[in-house]
Amino acid sequence: MALTDTQQPSGADGTRELLVFALGQEEYGIDILKVQEIRGYDAVTRIAGAPDFIKGVINLRGHIVPIVDLRLKFKLGDVGYSPFTVVIILNIFDRTVGVVVDGVSDVVRLGDDAIRPAPDLGAAVDTTYILGLGTLAERMVIVIDIEKLMRSDDMALIDAGVAA
Repeated sequence: MALTDTQQPSGADGTRELLVFALGQEEYGIDILKVQEIRGYDAVTRIAGAPDFIKGVINLRGHIVPIVDLRLKFKLGDVGYSPFTVVIILNIFDRTVGVVVDGVSDVVRLGDDAIRPAPDLGAAVDTTYILGLGTLAERMVIVIDIEKLMRSDDMALIDAGVAA
């Protein structure tokens, strides 16, 4: 699979290190180099008029950080928060953003040969932020370009003009 500039592997040897997290029954992976920290889910301050998937903001050591619930963003049904629910704090283009996920499982290394292109699902499903599907033994991980997702028009959390 050929990689574009925003899809460069984490390692010089053609492998990626991905933080794997769960949303419902599926596993997703994002570049570990974009992760600042992982925190337990706490209450957020809701912002009037924000889309449902933007839960609100938190104060993180003096910085106001927007919090996105990826289950709501991906339309995965009812959101139930449990003791396993976490917020992954990301640092993308010098901007801090948090994403709520059902849980974090591990960090994995995937070579280019273990990542298959995302299927074309037509105009009904936006897959532009999906880099591909990674396979690990019996597991399948949906590899996400978190920068592209955060720059998408409906998110607008990161300036679309920022170069990758």
